[in-house]
Amino acid sequence: MKTAIQEKLKALIVDDEMDVCHLLCTILNCKNLQASYVNSISEAKRVLREENPSIVFLDNHLPDGFGTNFIEEIKSVNPLVKIVMITAYDTSADRDKAYSKGVDDFIGKPFTSIAIFQTLENLLN
Repeated sequence: MKTAIQEKLKALIVDDEMDVCHLLCTILNCKNLQASYVNSISEAKRVLREENPSIVFLDNHLPDGFGTNFIEEIKSVNPLVKIVMITAYDTSADRDKAYSKGVDDFIGKPFTSIAIFQTLENLLN
């Protein structure tokens, strides 16, 4: 049974494209998630420790590195966090690498709100 005062689940978006960050924030807010975003891995390292999100939407090509190389560090900070790779580089090699590093889902760009809703349903319920 849900209590009247229940803390929203937190989501962190790590993407260097502002339009993607704003779109994802809007979609996640529709599903009652408290979403924040950063534009680099270095910013994400700080926010991960401060906010302890339940789910991270992680771009692969960021100004200071590849998201796939950051997955294990995210999991070391919070082993229970769900990670969704979102990238325009949607190849089988990229997917294989992301899954082998520990992502929970992989969504190619451009994505739809339906794809995000389905991912949330699969990962958070």
